[in-house]
Amino acid sequence: MATTADISVGMFIRHNNELCQVTEWQHRTPGNLRAFYQCKMRNVKNGKNLENRFRSGEEITTVRVDVKEMQYLYKEGNALVCMDNESFDQVNVPEILFGTASKFMKEGMNVMVNFEGEDPIGGQAPLNVELEITYTEPGVRGDTATNTGKPATLETGAEIRVPLFCEIGEKIRVNTSNGEYVERVKK
Repeated sequence: MATTADISVGMFIRHNNELCQVTEWQHRTPGNLRAFYQCKMRNVKNGKNLENRFRSGEEITTVRVDVKEMQYLYKEGNALVCMDNESFDQVNVPEILFGTASKFMKEGMNVMVNFEGEDPIGGQAPLNVELEITYTEPGVRGDTATNTGKPATLETGAEIRVPLFCEIGEKIRVNTSNGEYVERVKK
């Protein structure tokens, strides 16, 4: 058990018998009232955002979460099969735990997976990945007066918007958190 003074952003706590990750943690002292902690958290299982107030000194159950670096092998149904780099054990991680970043993951890349005991509860892909453009329309000359883009299909099957100068076969860097084009990769 921990008190409100021990909690910080990023920690995992058990609130109403649900595993939650703290996203915001503020100490408030309004006028002549008692101080309290305002907490915003995300339910790990369903992704819903919650908000709650805790009294100063209130006890909160913290949860130990292990983070392992694993190698993404392949997709199987709605799960991603990841292998532990040390023990070579394979674990099925639900695709929803990676969020939208799962569209940009290639076989063989290293990812971070959070575990509570033996159960995977979260996943993080690298912030930027290098992917090849497999299909895009050719850019029209003289169409660069404004910051426009065109749709492109990447080697993972994901579609994003890229600048007009990008062509088929080029490698680009993509931000996995928002799915946006970052830059061309120099060869």
